[in-house]
Amino acid sequence: MELLLTNLAHGFGVALSFQNLTFALLGALIGTAIGVLPGIGPVATISLLLPITFGLPATTAIIMLAGIFYGAQYGGSTTAILLNLPGEVSSVVTTLEGYKMARNGRAGAALATAAIGSFFAGTVGTVLVAASGPLLTQVALSFGPADYFSLMLLGLIIASVLAQGSVVKAIGMVVFGVALGLVGTDVQTGQQRFTFGIPELSDGIGFVPVAMGMFGIAEIVLNLERPEARSVLTNKVGSLWLTKEEFRRATPAVLRGTLVGSFLGILPGGGASLAAFGSYMMERKMSKGRDQFGSGAIEGVAGPEAANNAAAQTSFIPLLTLGIPSNAVMALMVGALIIQGIQPGPRMVEAQPDLFWGLIASMWVGNLMLLVINLPLIGMWVKLLQVPYKYLYPAILVFCSIGVYSLNNNVFDVYMTVLFSVFGYMCNKLRLEAAPLLIGFVLGPMMEEHLRRAMLLSRGDVMVFLQRPISATMLAIGFIALALMLLPSLRKGKDKALAE
Repeated sequence: MELLLTNLAHGFGVALSFQNLTFALLGALIGTAIGVLPGIGPVATISLLLPITFGLPATTAIIMLAGIFYGAQYGGSTTAILLNLPGEVSSVVTTLEGYKMARNGRAGAALATAAIGSFFAGTVGTVLVAASGPLLTQVALSFGPADYFSLMLLGLIIASVLAQGSVVKAIGMVVFGVALGLVGTDVQTGQQRFTFGIPELSDGIGFVPVAMGMFGIAEIVLNLERPEARSVLTNKVGSLWLTKEEFRRATPAVLRGTLVGSFLGILPGGGASLAAFGSYMMERKMSKGRDQFGSGAIEGVAGPEAANNAAAQTSFIPLLTLGIPSNAVMALMVGALIIQGIQPGPRMVEAQPDLFWGLIASMWVGNLMLLVINLPLIGMWVKLLQVPYKYLYPAILVFCSIGVYSLNNNVFDVYMTVLFSVFGYMCNKLRLEAAPLLIGFVLGPMMEEHLRRAMLLSRGDVMVFLQRPISATMLAIGFIALALMLLPSLRKGKDKALAE
């Protein structure tokens, strides 16, 4: 405990430096803004802003990107409650009860519940990251190459199983992502793979063109197709204070949502959206006010908002301890770390203590900032929604092109971004989820490295993956999960849950 407090004190010293504090605030503000704007989620925003982080120190860059991620969870609730317009996917659930509360004159109570529940859940999530990080790091240091390969394979399987739509399509996207990650020159043999004679591909496909094209520009094009329908609330926001009855009902919902989000955030393929939906379904069955669902139940705001923020925090646990991204945003974080020359994994605690503990401390600082700035700036966020998309997106595209070109001063990167934006657009039209591809793209090269090490140490004996207990357990869990999800009854149940 004493060592943990010492490390946290060191982390707060890093997080409270003027530069890191400034960029944490900037990330929180940007995250809230993109949470407010429908269609521009944290994945798209982080992928678009990756080029500007290259000139920043690694710790500062990751603190800002993390602030964008959990800031988006806050911002999405504002427009979900006031305008029935979820700015972020995880805020879709909040519209179901939050907008009804606003129509009933309790918009202020709904906003306060979302903000306080988010802060509490974010604080708990941060404590879990701080407490479990060093413990899991010590466990991870005992992993061998075979264990790491099986762990990454398990992550890809779970990401495929929990993806929306067809499991087969999700597996196909994962495999394609792994193949994209293997493009370039083989480090061991010097042979070029999948380059098709194009010299620019000899160093592999850049992470930024893939992420920015598939998640940034493709999302912009898709949003331009959608009509802008905004129903502005005419009622006053009202008092931000909760009544005793509302507080009594909201408190257990926040606790349950925090528990659900903390668990689902760690799972590969989980994240804030799954946590929010899971919490809402739980509240409909367990809360004492379940008969009020559909007419403005405060539990339907408190639980999901706590869940999505807890999941946003705990999704950093597998990233910081094992180097495994649990969702698309964490895959972008891995890419940002690698670009900065840092290999995420269990040795980060020893090799990068400023980054590890500074990031954890900045999570709590950022959540406190969001609690302070979120409610007073409600009017500004609503005004931001009045800016037409047709004026926002051309500016975004120009800055994207400049940012991609500035990476290597090579127009080929711009062409690759355009190519992947077209591919991302086609994937959306064909109902192919892009997140499994990005996770496969990030994990593919690491999986190959650990596979080769395992085979080298075992002298080509593939049974090494079954002989090591950790590896065998992970493979068994992965294949059982895949087999169960391929069963028609469970597949229909998953599709029904996602539809709801």
